[in-house]
Amino acid sequence: MKITDVELIEAHVWRWVRVNTDEGLSGIGELHGGSGGSGTPYTVAAAVRYMAEYLIGKDPRHIEKHWQHMFRRQLFRGGADPMAAIGAIDCALWDIKGKEAGRPVFALLGGPTRDRIRLYVHLAGASAEELADDARRRLAEGYTAVRFYPLGQFNGGEFEGASYSAIARIAEDRVSAVREAVGPDVDVMIDVVNRLTPPEALLVARVCAPYNLYFFEDPIEPDNLDAQADFARRSVVPIATGERLQTVYQFSDLLNKNAAAFIRPDISLAGGISGIRKIAALAEAHYVGVVPHNPMGAIATAACAHLDAALHNVPVQEYPGDEREKPKLDLVPEPLEFDNGYLLLRDAPGLGIELNDEAVKHYPPVSFDRAPVINRDGSLRDY
Repeated sequence: MKITDVELIEAHVWRWVRVNTDEGLSGIGELHGGSGGSGTPYTVAAAVRYMAEYLIGKDPRHIEKHWQHMFRRQLFRGGADPMAAIGAIDCALWDIKGKEAGRPVFALLGGPTRDRIRLYVHLAGASAEELADDARRRLAEGYTAVRFYPLGQFNGGEFEGASYSAIARIAEDRVSAVREAVGPDVDVMIDVVNRLTPPEALLVARVCAPYNLYFFEDPIEPDNLDAQADFARRSVVPIATGERLQTVYQFSDLLNKNAAAFIRPDISLAGGISGIRKIAALAEAHYVGVVPHNPMGAIATAACAHLDAALHNVPVQEYPGDEREKPKLDLVPEPLEFDNGYLLLRDAPGLGIELNDEAVKHYPPVSFDRAPVINRDGSLRDY
């Protein structure tokens, strides 16, 4: 069997890579926007073409060999764009391998360690009242874990220009409202998307500690691992981070510095199923949980579910929560089954999920323009 083509498919704000073979088997993987997380992902598209240059004519079943070649033929390797391409292609190659074997991918990874995948969902709402209402709605759907932005809208909301003490007040108002809405036994997580300084984030952690948060995600900017480790030591709330890291070496440094209680590798950015398996093994030795980052679509969710099923140290999985709504449902009409806050594993070959090519034609690609976060004095925060 030989690879004949590597397609980049785009619809609306989502992207996929399909690997085709001369025996009629194809595999699909979802592609993160990489450095195009704000704007048009031009460079990640180029990275897919770069990987295809190597892959055409190769046997798709040699997954680890191809992973190493795609990674190491980059003289200056790593970075969001090439790693996103590797990750999507890796998932597609596992999909092909499972289809050829007639087995689900999780069976090829050693078989399931669990019967179903526990989920958390992100709450919608700009105010404490809206977040509490959405939390009650999600609780009724069966979720046992929820996450939200405790500082409300980052653009045009209360956060911009807020004082040090006001940031803590805004966060506590929302956290207390959500905790009251869900009761004492639902896991509650918060995320500030790397936008606080260490002093601001430490104060938020202190005022939110009485509400028994499961984790505080991405409290400060992600680039200085020593600063992250220092923050994790000082925080009274467990820290989750890692969605902006791409390689096993970066995660090794993070873990060796005890900088997180939970790590958040992205199924595309961190090198796909093959990459996260290695990262998860390191995390297991550090007693650290793996909570894969997944804000994308149903194909990324399926890849995460196969990985989660085969790993020991995955306590909960991020779930977009809208996979049965349009346009996602048009694009992937048979997502994994949601059951009372869990995803059910599917025994179909490969990833067990396909893209609707006809629907793709009706959703032209658009850029995702993330607005900057600007303080009242005109200075810029991470966004």
